[in-house]
Amino acid sequence: MKYKSLGNTGLYVSELTLGTMTFDKEGGSNTGVIGTTGQELATKMVNLSLDAGINIFDTANVYSSGESEIMLGKALGDKRKDVLIATKLYSTITTGPNDLGTSRLAIMREVEASLKRLGTDYIDLYQVHQFDATTPLEETMKALDDLVRQGKVRYIGLSNFSAWQIAKADGLAKLLGTEKFCSVQAYYSLVGRELEREIIPASMDLGLGTLIWSPLAGGFLSGKITRTSEASGRRVNFDFPPVEKEQGFNIVDKLMEIAESKNASVAQIALAWLLHKQGVTSVIVGARKEEQLIDNLGAADIVLNDDEMKLLDDASVLKPEYPQYTQTLQRGETIFGQVENLK
Repeated sequence: MKYKSLGNTGLYVSELTLGTMTFDKEGGSNTGVIGTTGQELATKMVNLSLDAGINIFDTANVYSSGESEIMLGKALGDKRKDVLIATKLYSTITTGPNDLGTSRLAIMREVEASLKRLGTDYIDLYQVHQFDATTPLEETMKALDDLVRQGKVRYIGLSNFSAWQIAKADGLAKLLGTEKFCSVQAYYSLVGRELEREIIPASMDLGLGTLIWSPLAGGFLSGKITRTSEASGRRVNFDFPPVEKEQGFNIVDKLMEIAESKNASVAQIALAWLLHKQGVTSVIVGARKEEQLIDNLGAADIVLNDDEMKLLDDASVLKPEYPQYTQTLQRGETIFGQVENLK
C-alpha cells in the first residue's frame, strides 16, 4: 500500500480508502438499494482493510440513517487511535427547518451527533457533503474553524463542489484567516471523467488532495455488466451515477482485454487506472461482500504500462467542451478527429 500527503498537509493517507456506505444493520434503510453488511461483516471488512494497509475510513452522518458511523466506531474499537476517520455533514436524518445544510447551528449539532455515534472525541477529516447555497460560506468557514480550534476536528474537506465553489472557499479562508479545506471528495471513474475539466485542475492548483467516490461507477465497471448481460447488484435498483451506455460498454471491452492479460479482474483494472491518474490522492472502495472487498484491495498491486493507460484513456476520452476546446485549438492539437491550426 502506498501513502500520499493529503493536499498541502502533513497528513498521509493510504491510496485506498474504505468507504462504509454499505455498513448497516440487516433490514436497515440500505436494504434493497445499497446493500447491508451487518456488524460482523463490517468488522471483518475493517480488519481486512487494516491488514492491507488502509489507514483511512470514510462515512457520513446520513449513511444508513447514522448506523454506518455507529458500526464503523464499533468495528474500529481500540484501533481507532491508529487510523483516520472521515465523515461528512450537510443532509440530515431529521426534517426540521434548520436541520439541512451547513449553518453554524447545523454544524455544531451534527458534529456532536457524529462524535457520539462514532464513539470518539475527535474527527480526523470533517467534510461538507454539498455546497449550501442558502448559508453564507463565511458562516460555514468560521464554524468549521471553531471546531478545529476546539480540537473536535483535525482537518476539513469538501465534497461535490464545483470548481468555482472550491476556489471561492479557498479564497475566503485566506481572507478570513480561517482553517482551509485540504481535500476534495468527488466522483471519478472511467465512465465519468468530467472532473478532469475543472475540478482536478483547481484542486491541484490550490494544493487540495482528492478522495474519489464511486470509482466503479456504482458497479458498472465491476465486470458483471456487459452488452449481453443485464444490470446486477446496486444498479438494479439504483442506476447511479449516470453512464453513457454505449461508450461504457466499449470501455468495459478494453478493461476485459487488459484484465485477461494480467490475470486480474475488470474491477481491479478500473481501480488501477484511477490510481495511476494525476491528481488522485486516494480511491474510496466499498463492498457488500467480503470477496468484493478482497478483490478491490488487490488493485493496489496492479501496474499499468503506458500502452494500457492510453488504451483506456482513448476509450473513455471526454468530448471537447467550451472553453477547453479553444485552448486546445490554440495549441494546434487534435479536436473532433481533425487538426486545426489557428494563426
